[in-house]
Amino acid sequence: MLINKNFLLLLLACAISFSGCAQKAEDHDITVAFYNCENFFDTVHDPAKNDEEFTPEGKYHYTQKIYEQKLHNIATVIQSMPGQDGPALIGMAEVENNTVLQDLAAQPEIARRNYKYEWFSGPDPRGINVAMLYNPALFKVLKAEPLHVDLTGVSGKSITRDVLHVYGILNGDTVHVFVNHWPSRLGGEEQSGPKRAIAAKVDKDAIDAIMKHNPNAKAIVMGDLNDNPTDNSVVNVLGAKGNKNDVAPTGMYDPFTEIYAGGTGTEEYKHSWNLFDQVIISGSFLQNKNHKLHFDKAEIFKPDFIIDKYKGHEGEPKRSFVGTHWINGYSDHFPVILYLAR
Repeated sequence: MLINKNFLLLLLACAISFSGCAQKAEDHDITVAFYNCENFFDTVHDPAKNDEEFTPEGKYHYTQKIYEQKLHNIATVIQSMPGQDGPALIGMAEVENNTVLQDLAAQPEIARRNYKYEWFSGPDPRGINVAMLYNPALFKVLKAEPLHVDLTGVSGKSITRDVLHVYGILNGDTVHVFVNHWPSRLGGEEQSGPKRAIAAKVDKDAIDAIMKHNPNAKAIVMGDLNDNPTDNSVVNVLGAKGNKNDVAPTGMYDPFTEIYAGGTGTEEYKHSWNLFDQVIISGSFLQNKNHKLHFDKAEIFKPDFIIDKYKGHEGEPKRSFVGTHWINGYSDHFPVILYLAR
């Protein structure tokens, strides 16, 4: 009987050890995230931008207290994200300026990670831009630049966000990161679709130029694309495929194609899910010829606390405002995460 008890204790210890090792292995993945933070403004009016709505006197009554709560809320989401001490890279959309990024990085939930950022003031008339936070212990920036999306000659709104291109070393591997917020669907598919195709071609042309010099280069395209993984801009212009077996080393793989096929998404419109937020990678992350970073998995990140429980909105992202009323939420989008194994 004593032998049996010892044997059971040994089994239990092994089970605990295995569980701990499994968790530890996942924690040591390098994670890359993207998050549309939904109107992440400071409270100060920029005379060069149409940001008056998000000031204390504006229609959203966007006070310093609300801004500080918004900072805390977004930092709490980032704090909860998996990875080695959180995500190494976090692409962001709807961020007004570097003040917001500085204040976010200083939040107590994530301050010890010493996040730095890349951001450029772009042409969007409201003043919302894309940006990228990065952990300097895991990523070294070699170059950062805005890539202009020229909508001249296209009907409707002719100004959109720039693409942020950041080139650097991620955990010893050189990587090109493109952070996007493609034109909205305002005006319908016929009017807005060509705009997103132009934005997609900005990414495609930049990646093709990189691959011409180095076919094994690693590229990550992330963002709120305002298109699903099956739409023209993603499939035909960017050339992203949903089946890993169809992806050449210089091609692009969209792991969110399969997730979208399962009927889920990152934002809901008229009770229908869209998966506009994606992280798309070059085929070199699949081939892994240099035995460094390679694709593991991808997911929509939706911990319980950012999911709406209100009747009629169950399961949706818990957004910041309902109409112009602050409800102490997070964003109208769920973030997405890519896991890269070493």
